[in-house]
Amino acid sequence: MTEALKGIGYNEEENLFGAPYDSRYVSAPPGMHAMAFSSFMADLRRLAEHASGKNGGRAVILVTHSMGGLMAVEFLTRSPVPWRKRYVKHLVMVSTGAGGIVAPLRSLAASAHAPPSSLAGAERSYGSAFAALPSPKVFGDDQPLVVTRRGNYSARDMPELLAAVGFSGSEIHLYRTRALPVTLGFRAPRVPVTAVYGAGVPTPEQLVYWDGDFSKDPEVMYGDGDGAVNLQSVLALTPVVGEDPEQGFFKAVKIANATHGAIIRDEFALNGVITEYFFHFY
Repeated sequence: MTEALKGIGYNEEENLFGAPYDSRYVSAPPGMHAMAFSSFMADLRRLAEHASGKNGGRAVILVTHSMGGLMAVEFLTRSPVPWRKRYVKHLVMVSTGAGGIVAPLRSLAASAHAPPSSLAGAERSYGSAFAALPSPKVFGDDQPLVVTRRGNYSARDMPELLAAVGFSGSEIHLYRTRALPVTLGFRAPRVPVTAVYGAGVPTPEQLVYWDGDFSKDPEVMYGDGDGAVNLQSVLALTPVVGEDPEQGFFKAVKIANATHGAIIRDEFALNGVITEYFFHFY
């Protein structure tokens, strides 16, 4: 993506800047302390102001991928409206949904049975471990995401699923009090938004652990998406963001057969992203 933007005239540290973040950490609900996210917000705000100042005071365009889109939306919704209007011209979100995804359920189930010293075991302690779990607002109460002989689990049943696969009460409390409120609180950033997404790629939609043994690989049922982000989650952006009466401009752009990674890497997918970029900003 960076090289593609350079190809249309952008130059690093002049009008192209990066804002990396540590993906182990995510935001917490408003009013709850989250040191890493607070630091990220302050850094991104300073960077936007710096970039604007270097370019004649023009507002900036934020381009994000995957979880970066969620971080950007949280950043924007927690920034004062006058600041947003002054410094942010547009948010381009690539491969971001509004309601979590199914795929992480598989890795979470596996991590619950991994030794604490292993990478999978360590990942359980990350704040991001629960951040992408399916939202009840998008996946509902009745859609079975995990299936066993003894019962099914919907997005509403995530605490029960976490308990069933072996997470502790304190870990489930972390999900209930920090991750879930942020997921349920996803809302329009109220700056112009273009959402670019891949579709037409088999994407995990349901996991079957028929004998209830979560330490084994599940049978995976596939639906539409980009291989990671479910189309259902992306389409939820339209009612959540596009139909917010105070949102203003919103557009969703599909790149057929683009996978989650290829959409910012492979030429055929990047061409679609850059074409859309040109359409709005040139």
